[in-house]
Amino acid sequence: MSVVKTETDGSILLVTLDRPKANAIDLETSRLMGEAFRDFRDHPDLRVAIITGAGGKFFCPGWDLKAAAGGDAVDDDYGVGGFGGLQELRGMNKPVIAAVNGIACGGGLELALSADMILAADHATFALPEIRSGTVADAASVKLPKRIPYHIAMELLLTGRWFDAAEAKGWGLVNEIVPADQLMDRAWELARLLASGPPLVYAAIKEIVRDAEDSKFQDAMNRITGRQLETVDTLYASDDQLEGARAFAEKRDPVWKGK
Repeated sequence: MSVVKTETDGSILLVTLDRPKANAIDLETSRLMGEAFRDFRDHPDLRVAIITGAGGKFFCPGWDLKAAAGGDAVDDDYGVGGFGGLQELRGMNKPVIAAVNGIACGGGLELALSADMILAADHATFALPEIRSGTVADAASVKLPKRIPYHIAMELLLTGRWFDAAEAKGWGLVNEIVPADQLMDRAWELARLLASGPPLVYAAIKEIVRDAEDSKFQDAMNRITGRQLETVDTLYASDDQLEGARAFAEKRDPVWKGK
């Protein structure tokens, strides 16, 4: 039985990390996750993905230290998309929702940070404990200071302390806190809302945001207005671009075709 379970409902993909006892990620699991997210990215009919963990205690504690002790090297090949299959996956221009159903620490928190929206169960807890084992939370060191206030990010990175869902929401790290028994219902509800939206606009938004993270504002704006980003050029030349205006003028709901 696969430790990475996938389920589709219409245009939505659910990816569930189900690796007893704690959903930790070893090299093989990371590669399987990368394949799942790559296939989602490339599938023309899938529009939104949800990532969650099996059970009610762990979302994901990150790197499997037991596997590491058994020979999995921390700098080995994690597969397409890097660790967890998502955080370095090129061209991921579709929305991804993380439904954090429990403990998310180390690489597990980094996995959640790779999503576009984060829903947290009310009992979820978070940490970046790598500092305590003498290593670096590499992806979090890049991403976290851009998501929350710099000094808070540095405190979490330098101390490795735990924080709960309420604190995470207070810093804007998660979008919503949901009772545990309602978490997946809310994730599916949000996914269906996103799936009803314009996929080419989503793609353009995601590429713009990625491009702008490492760009000066004016440089980024020049690339957007000059249609130098592939997704923006596709959007501006698409039927969907005209459909939005037509639907507004005709006072009806738009019908998005993704072309």
